Amino acid sequence: MAKERIVSPESQTTDEAVGGPALRPRRMTEFIGQRALTEKLDIALQAVRERNEPMEHMLLHGPPGLGKTTLAQVVGVEMGTRVYVTSGPALTKGGDLVGTLTKMQPRDILFIDEIHRLPPSVEEYIYPAMEDFKIDFTLDAGLHAKVITYHLKPFTLIGATTRAGLLTGALRSRFGIVHHLQFYDADELEVILQRASARLQLDAIEPGALRMIARRSRGTPRITLRLLRRVRDFAQVRARGRIDEDVVADALALEGVDEEGLDPLDHAYLRTIATVYEGGPVGVEAIAATLGEDSGTLEDVVEPYLLQRGYLARTRQGRRLTAAAAGHLGLPAPAAAAPLFDQDDARTI
Repeated sequence: MAKERIVSPESQTTDEAVGGPALRPRRMTEFIGQRALTEKLDIALQAVRERNEPMEHMLLHGPPGLGKTTLAQVVGVEMGTRVYVTSGPALTKGGDLVGTLTKMQPRDILFIDEIHRLPPSVEEYIYPAMEDFKIDFTLDAGLHAKVITYHLKPFTLIGATTRAGLLTGALRSRFGIVHHLQFYDADELEVILQRASARLQLDAIEPGALRMIARRSRGTPRITLRLLRRVRDFAQVRARGRIDEDVVADALALEGVDEEGLDPLDHAYLRTIATVYEGGPVGVEAIAATLGEDSGTLEDVVEPYLLQRGYLARTRQGRRLTAAAAGHLGLPAPAAAAPLFDQDDARTI
């Protein structure tokens, strides 16, 4: 999409503005949410530190904006080692990976974002590196081909992906710790906002205002911190720095974010199903054509939150509007889904 959505969970340039990185936790004790994962990591980190070994390779999967990159950085701090950050699309050939692995020191961490997009030629180098801490690469070709083995220092690979299903079974099986990150609830996001507002020195902010921001953050810390910065700017210019519920409502209304965290694209998507296609079912390609959007954008960016909120139903026939969505939009409830065939037809089958 040409315009960055404020409620998009994808990383944006404004997320790295002044104060952006400073709002992220650096230690496990500062990390909010994902309790099941942090408890496992606490145990694993303490054990490997006592044995002076690298941590097991770890795969983090789930929607964007939930803290996969932050967790990798936190593990690096807890291990007292360096974190090398790259991504699947950036590793176009085996040499790109070899150059990084050969300069890593014992217990260092290699973080690969979007690991599902690794080219097969690069993935072949990762297997022996993960299992045996070595890389085999070939010089020359044909009769003069020679295989050279380079031994690596023990390291930890942390992979992150939003599409775990696209990983090959061979790669996935080589991770010792595999965990799916969940969306955050409003209470967890409120704690994140409390810590962030303290670091931003926002003294004139009411607790109810933080709760309102948390409820509109779509369960995603990246979005909640982005909304907080927008509210801070609005309050500074329009409300003399004071942040209460009315200021939050006005600031986010200006951004087009409603009380459930939906933005104009979400509303356009739902209203298209409701009005143009009479509540559905309708295929995503038809919705994309009507909105003038890419169908992949709708599937990856718009639909996940609508499904989570129960505003959208995916059926074999297509997308359907739910009664909850109709109620939120102030529209009549959609008709009940028609059966695939009536009972008379069923008796003849």
